[in-house]
Amino acid sequence: MSLSRKDLEDLEPVIDKAVYKVTGSDDSSLVKTAINCLYKGYDKDKTIYKLEALISSSKASRLADKLFAVHEDYVDHRKSRKRKEDKHRKYEDDYPKEAKKKREDVKEETNDSDPSPGQLTADKIKDMMAKAKTMIAQKKQEINFVEPAVPSFQPEMSEKGRRAAELQAKIQATMGIMSLPSLSGEVVTKAQTDALKQAQLSKPTPLILDEFGRTIDATTGEAVQLTHHAPTLKANIRAKRREQFKSVQDKPPEEISDSLFFDSRVGTKGSSRTKRSFKFHEKGKFESIAQKLRTKAQLERLQGEIAHAAKKTGIASAAKLATIQPKHDFAEGDVPDVEWWDSVIMKTNSYDIEKISQVLEGITQLVEHPIQMKPPAEPTKQVQLPVMLTKIERKKLRRQNRSENLKEEQEKIRLGLLPPPEPKVRMANLMRVLGTEAVQDPTKIEAHVRAQMAKRQKAHEESNASRKLTTEQRKDKKAKKIKENTRLGVNVAVYRLKSLKNPSNKFKIEANCKQLFMTGFVILNKDCNVVVVEGGPKQQNKFKRLMLHRINWSNEKKSNKNDEDSDDEGSEMTKECVLVWEGTKKNRAFSEIIFKMAPTELFAREQFRKHGVEEYWDLAFKGAVLEAAEEVNL
Repeated sequence: MSLSRKDLEDLEPVIDKAVYKVTGSDDSSLVKTAINCLYKGYDKDKTIYKLEALISSSKASRLADKLFAVHEDYVDHRKSRKRKEDKHRKYEDDYPKEAKKKREDVKEETNDSDPSPGQLTADKIKDMMAKAKTMIAQKKQEINFVEPAVPSFQPEMSEKGRRAAELQAKIQATMGIMSLPSLSGEVVTKAQTDALKQAQLSKPTPLILDEFGRTIDATTGEAVQLTHHAPTLKANIRAKRREQFKSVQDKPPEEISDSLFFDSRVGTKGSSRTKRSFKFHEKGKFESIAQKLRTKAQLERLQGEIAHAAKKTGIASAAKLATIQPKHDFAEGDVPDVEWWDSVIMKTNSYDIEKISQVLEGITQLVEHPIQMKPPAEPTKQVQLPVMLTKIERKKLRRQNRSENLKEEQEKIRLGLLPPPEPKVRMANLMRVLGTEAVQDPTKIEAHVRAQMAKRQKAHEESNASRKLTTEQRKDKKAKKIKENTRLGVNVAVYRLKSLKNPSNKFKIEANCKQLFMTGFVILNKDCNVVVVEGGPKQQNKFKRLMLHRINWSNEKKSNKNDEDSDDEGSEMTKECVLVWEGTKKNRAFSEIIFKMAPTELFAREQFRKHGVEEYWDLAFKGAVLEAAEEVNL
């Protein structure tokens, strides 16, 4: 059933009409689907299956029948046309050329000798002209017409005379007579001669063929090339365009200099590429580069080892502190002439003076009162506490609001703004509300009541579902309840732990910080473990209870005993978790909860110093040292 693209183009109007007859509309997508089925050669069942995606099954079956009928008609028509063409071609090949030429000569002779009944011959034209002259002469005699004298100059021809001259010229061209008096008896003028020549030029040239069947000129006898008419069929037009396009592609490109857009100032590259010569490297070049790289890597490795050793021993931090400390020009036991706190207000650099008031600068009898400023944690606007109502008050307020809403709804019903509500019927009050209607058709009334009850239940559930929060809204509500506003100040707490090796305790600290949306820093050291947390007051209370009461720090003691293989199992470690300090800060120092291993005390202090809170480590580490000293004394 498959057809070519050309055949489908010819069949497209027929298919469009068939689709319109079946569906009653011009659906371009349906037409394209039908054409695609014909092109791919689908059978009837598959064609119906493809068409059912766009129309109903009955219409798809009818349209498939029409498509197959159109296809069969087109195939039969194409076969019959092909048989006719083959028969005509065979007839032309079998018929001899001489018989064809003889038939054409006989046809020309019959055309010359026996003109058609409607055709004017030369003899007929002569008879017509003679009769016209005789009639004109008779008319002149009847009206006693006297011909006027012909003037010596050439008169201007009137419109009627010009038309008569043109008509006479055409008649002369047909008869082959060059000198013929006009119908009015006038002499043939120059204008008439020109009209005669024009008529001869407009006359079609006779077709004369030689013995080889070529067209020749009547005067010179040379072969003439006749103009060919352009093809009108689409296939011939496409073939002609294809030949033109192929000739354009085969045509060599024009030179750049001949182009209208050629700029002679722009230099063009030559067609041939210059030959490149070899460039050899000097001997030992890459060996020297490799040696430099090895030396550089070795130097970097040594620098890293030195820096690591300096960090372990504390030389690096001591060197930095030495650069920060001010330099003294005097010995350690010397007493300065003027103390640094007095040098600000004294003009001289010595205390050897009679009156101290003479050398003081900026000291007067006036008392300077500093500007009183508000604390940073105090809110700018006054906080208004919400009024807390009792249970009875809340019920009363709800009852009043409901009654007001009911009155407003009743007023709207009275004014006709809202339709009156249906009676609230239940199975219990069925007989009381409906009365005689329930007795007439109890089954119908019961179904009506149950439908009304289901409708009310559905409306109630939908209203509850509309007020129900989504998963994201519940998460946001919970987070909003836990989070606190810390723009005016942040509560900070510092805890010191003896040991934090148990992974469960680490997980509890980290998980609770994330759940309470707190930030902080946890440093892990063999002598002192520090936990710093930042958040609001409520968050700090919950975390404080976690650290001091909820976590069982005895697990850390058991793990330490197992690690050290100690025999003293009865001794208990006191103060496993200590609250070192709690207070407020203006801003947060950390963005999240961070755990960090610190092999040395200097490394731990450096981590806190990066965030600008090294005093937290100093407080915690000082307490750890004092506690260790007390244990040694005991």
